[in-house]
Amino acid sequence: MTLTGLAACAGAPLQPVPAEATEAAASPAAAPAAPIFIATWPFGQIATEHARTALLAGGSRLDAIEAGVREIERLSSDGSVGLGGGKNAAGYPQLDACIMDGPGHRAGSVAGVEGIVHPITAARRVMEHSKHVMLVGEGARWFALEHGVESIGIEDLDAKKKAWVARERKPVDGAGHDTIALLMLDAEGHLAAGCSTSGAGGKLPGRVGDSPIFGAGIYVDDEVGAAGATGQGENVMRYCATFWIVEMMRQGLAPQAACEEVIHRIAKLDPRGYQLDICFIALDRQGRYGAAASNQRFPFAVATKDTSEVRRVPRVTPK
Repeated sequence: MTLTGLAACAGAPLQPVPAEATEAAASPAAAPAAPIFIATWPFGQIATEHARTALLAGGSRLDAIEAGVREIERLSSDGSVGLGGGKNAAGYPQLDACIMDGPGHRAGSVAGVEGIVHPITAARRVMEHSKHVMLVGEGARWFALEHGVESIGIEDLDAKKKAWVARERKPVDGAGHDTIALLMLDAEGHLAAGCSTSGAGGKLPGRVGDSPIFGAGIYVDDEVGAAGATGQGENVMRYCATFWIVEMMRQGLAPQAACEEVIHRIAKLDPRGYQLDICFIALDRQGRYGAAASNQRFPFAVATKDTSEVRRVPRVTPK
């Protein structure tokens, strides 16, 4: 599917959604038929529906992931994704994104990229048009421009960088560290995932969180399942949390139990205990899904071919 096709999908009207979200700790006892889409936060419902539209229009699973994440980047949902998301301490956004395909374990990622409208598309270009997995900073921007990814000018950034240095590089307290993480299982039983964020508000220039890191922001194993993360990235990265969740599913845990167990294990290891500000979603090859959060009630979006809803889980009960 071309970028024009993706844009057409992004402009498609959304189907009506239930007025009331569902409070549930896990997926239904009988897993719904694929395709299945799951995403972080209530704005993830936009992503799941755009992904579904792209897939049903004849796109591939990667087209679907890209379409869903692109729309959140376009909207800068929750002020934490895309160029309209949170700014760093010097006053401008640096974006992170990654995409991963189950078959072949293919992956692409960009980090700390400036002025790129759709970093998820840049990440896919890295995966499909380079021998690398991750590009960062100026090099990531160069590569994205060379491969036709939409951008804006960054001529004003040099002045902002100099002004920040002149302020003795004083840190800025910034709120928010939300992320769009989107997972899917297609009708052929294959998995894919994508992730995008503007990172923690007020972060030091050059800070990279979990979102573009495989095994942290997202992880996909086509034999087992996929997992995604949102929240305080440092608390996800240190523990390779999404890789850990997938490995828990490999050992036989259902997605819900795997998400919860990884939070319990991180809390046991980390001096913060359960005050980690991390949330996870997971989806396995059987179509079962789940979510968990360390210290808050966590809403996430789920869509199938015929349904779309926002579900919520309470914070895990400490052990």
